[in-house]
Amino acid sequence: MVGLPYDCLANPLGAVRLTFEKALSSGLNPSTSNGSDWGAIDVFRQFLSDDGNISQVPILNSTSVKYIQPNTLVRFRGMIQDMLGNELYVGAYKDGLNWKTNKYSDVCQFQMDYSPDMRLWERRLLYCVPVPGLNSWAEPLESLSNHPRNLTSQQREKRPREDGQVVDHMELESNQGCPDSPITKKMREDGHPSSSVMQEDMANEGTTHFALPDSERNRFPCLVKVYDSPESDLKLNEIFEFIGVLSFDPELAISKDESNLHSSSFDEDDLAQVPHSKVPRIHCLMHKKLAIHDFVEGSPITEANPSLVRGIREGLLNHLTAVLGNDGVAAQFLLLHLLSRVHSRVEGVAVGKLSLNLTNFSKETASVFGSRLALKLQELLPFTQQMPLTIEYLNSAMLVPKKDYQENKLVSGALQLAEGSHMIIDETQLQAGTLNSTGIENARSLKNLTESLQVEYDFQYYKMDMTADVQLLVLSEGKSNILPADLVLPFQPLTTGTLETIDEEILQSWRWYLTTLRSLSHSISPEMQKVVEDDLVAARQVDRSLGSHDFSRLLTMSKLISLSYGETNLSMEHWQMVKELERLRKERLR
Repeated sequence: MVGLPYDCLANPLGAVRLTFEKALSSGLNPSTSNGSDWGAIDVFRQFLSDDGNISQVPILNSTSVKYIQPNTLVRFRGMIQDMLGNELYVGAYKDGLNWKTNKYSDVCQFQMDYSPDMRLWERRLLYCVPVPGLNSWAEPLESLSNHPRNLTSQQREKRPREDGQVVDHMELESNQGCPDSPITKKMREDGHPSSSVMQEDMANEGTTHFALPDSERNRFPCLVKVYDSPESDLKLNEIFEFIGVLSFDPELAISKDESNLHSSSFDEDDLAQVPHSKVPRIHCLMHKKLAIHDFVEGSPITEANPSLVRGIREGLLNHLTAVLGNDGVAAQFLLLHLLSRVHSRVEGVAVGKLSLNLTNFSKETASVFGSRLALKLQELLPFTQQMPLTIEYLNSAMLVPKKDYQENKLVSGALQLAEGSHMIIDETQLQAGTLNSTGIENARSLKNLTESLQVEYDFQYYKMDMTADVQLLVLSEGKSNILPADLVLPFQPLTTGTLETIDEEILQSWRWYLTTLRSLSHSISPEMQKVVEDDLVAARQVDRSLGSHDFSRLLTMSKLISLSYGETNLSMEHWQMVKELERLRKERLR
């Protein structure tokens, strides 16, 4: 775009206000408006659609926040960990005879006096965190060339505040000002329902830049304020990239006693749990739902060409075999496990899941092969987690998210994971002992997750099952009694030789392979369907212990075998491979 009277990156609120003024001249009546978009989103959508502009928007994280100025355009990738309800705010008001807007900002642009012309609008509050278990290679690349928009590079005119401190003149362009304005006091006195929605609870800290303690750097939460978006568009535990206006400035922080943030959902104590000085706010202009393939950069090929896929498959399978001490059978089952995902749910059954329990693991073998496997999966998958299972851990850990009504927030648990996450659960440290009530509940939650890929969230007065799509790999000495996996396979390593170093380009091709092929659809022709059914009936006649779960597992394996070769239809060759793998597995179980 050429000749814009504003800078969408450095002064997005200027663009918002200019479009508001244009909408007023075109007939917008704020006194009857509910705050719906008046054309501001189109300006940013057009700006970001131009080549290279999206890459100019800095990514907000615990490092970049030290360089990014408040009230500029930022990107943030994260998982919705909690949905904090709705917030009322003064969206439009009159400055003399002229209408002004506070949309996409936390505080008023100018000092306001109470007026019946003030319009209350509504926005949603989402507490978001970086994706749990996000590995460093999957973090988006950021250009530090955007960051020097800091205090040293912006010597703008300053104006004094009432307390004598110097405040950036850009506040007039970016909604930083008017703490505890007369209008807020008047609204409280009159019992107005929005009695203070324009200001957030801030801790009185005098630091120049935002900084997190080391223990929280990997979390870096953000409070995302969403406008003009249906509730069905954003759900708990989903991953999004938010693009919006950063609201953060410790210099303007006020004490909790002076805070006036009230809304239909919160009082002062509620938002005191996410203070402005510690949790940046993003006023969302645009958002996009992300999947695991969005975290894989540098895809070597753009489509699942079977001839290319076979070569990638062979290289990855050989490497997994080496990781597992030349246990080729275990490597083949592991590959299928890594390609699995939930395709649908039928009467509570998660169709497509394939959890794997590798047995014959001792403390010693787990320290070698378990550690080696965990490190390798961190290189291959975007989101990975590990859980060392012990009596002490089960008796004390918080696995299931729980609602805290006193603080009005959902306290996260270890099982609140994003779709596409992989978790290794190590039972080799588990000793005989007694489970307390917490341990019993945690063991039940792990069993429920393994069987149905559901987590029962605790809302104190009731519980709610939340679906999950997590790949579970269990390492144990014998068959796990806590985690009933779909596949149980005795681990039989042949060597503990060192692993070769893998080039980054090859790693990228393996990442692409695992994230892309698992997303493909699959079908079975009527002819192959008849072959499969006949074989399953014959197998049932030989082994009466076979049940519907076994048949479902074999069908899932047949789909995954096909997908592992980049093919979306089951062939006779791949069905024979499934039957051979099942035969080898049963031999080890004898």
